[in-house]
Amino acid sequence: MKTVMNTYTNQPDSIAQLRVDFKQIKADQKLRNREAAIALGVSEGEAIAAFVGENVVRLDTRFTEMFEEMPTLGSVMALTRNDAAVHEKDGVFEKMSHEGPTGIALGSAIDLRIFYSKWASGFAVQDDTPRGTLKSLQFFDAQGLATHKVYLREHSNHEAYDAFVKRWAHPEQVAGLSVSPAAEAPPVTPDEQIDVPAFRAAWDAMTDTHQFFGLLRKFKLTRTQALRLAETRYAQRVDNIAIQSVLEQAAQSGLSIMVFVGNQGMIQIHTGPVKNIQTMGPWLNVLDAAFNLHLRADLIDSAWVVRKPTSDGIVTSLELFDSKGESIALLFGARKPGSPELEGWREVVATLAPVSADSNEVTA
Repeated sequence: MKTVMNTYTNQPDSIAQLRVDFKQIKADQKLRNREAAIALGVSEGEAIAAFVGENVVRLDTRFTEMFEEMPTLGSVMALTRNDAAVHEKDGVFEKMSHEGPTGIALGSAIDLRIFYSKWASGFAVQDDTPRGTLKSLQFFDAQGLATHKVYLREHSNHEAYDAFVKRWAHPEQVAGLSVSPAAEAPPVTPDEQIDVPAFRAAWDAMTDTHQFFGLLRKFKLTRTQALRLAETRYAQRVDNIAIQSVLEQAAQSGLSIMVFVGNQGMIQIHTGPVKNIQTMGPWLNVLDAAFNLHLRADLIDSAWVVRKPTSDGIVTSLELFDSKGESIALLFGARKPGSPELEGWREVVATLAPVSADSNEVTA
């Protein structure tokens, strides 16, 4: 979708005009909120904030304390997205915890890794739809991009939602939202400045998948750069549409997998089987009763099979990236710490042919 320059300001007349234009473009072009905002040249957060005082309530910014009350809402739908993938899970928020600005929602259905330091605003939204009033809680980062949304279902605890909104309403219910430009990405370290032998030795010495992030920091690598410089036994590029083959094979066999989708403020995880795989134009979809994945296959710039040594043996993932090197989605075989990787998952990944045998070769 073609974007336009933001011509709106936080002045009352301009905010009122944004409300009018937003409603109009949604009606005329049958757009969702995010697409309508992009078409108007504003962030989704700015568009939602324009309706504070109408069908939107601005929420407090004590996000950690607030969000840990999610279990009171009962069974809901949790949604996390980035530019290329949308991850939707139905279920109950269960065990909530945090350490500083980092939180976890650990449950049988809703499984989240939460980075509250990236959250900047939140809103309670009530939208009138042909199927009735749709209630949600929507959280945004400093750029006005959605970090996470929670939608009520018919069977959710609507009384608890109403009490939640009343309790956490911001004292200043003023329409409008000030956003900040995104920080520029740090410069990429040229390959020739990387100590490739030391980097490869450090990869080989990993005992936990989470050590990979420290490895990137130590050697000043981007994620895709690290995969490109790794030994081919640990990282191999595969066809961009490999995820369709993986999902279809998992659906046919009943294999339990893990699907991670995230942004700078949230990572959302599905663990379990997938069943109904459908393609609709550029969208690759999982359309199951309690889990939906919508992924723009045309926005995948590279796909990698990645193997990391751990104390439980090799852990294998399929990792998808966009043209900026940002993560779209990660897929693993279902496993818990202390357990080896599922052999069925390794068999599925083994069917993915590398793009080229020498794609990772560099001069060390």
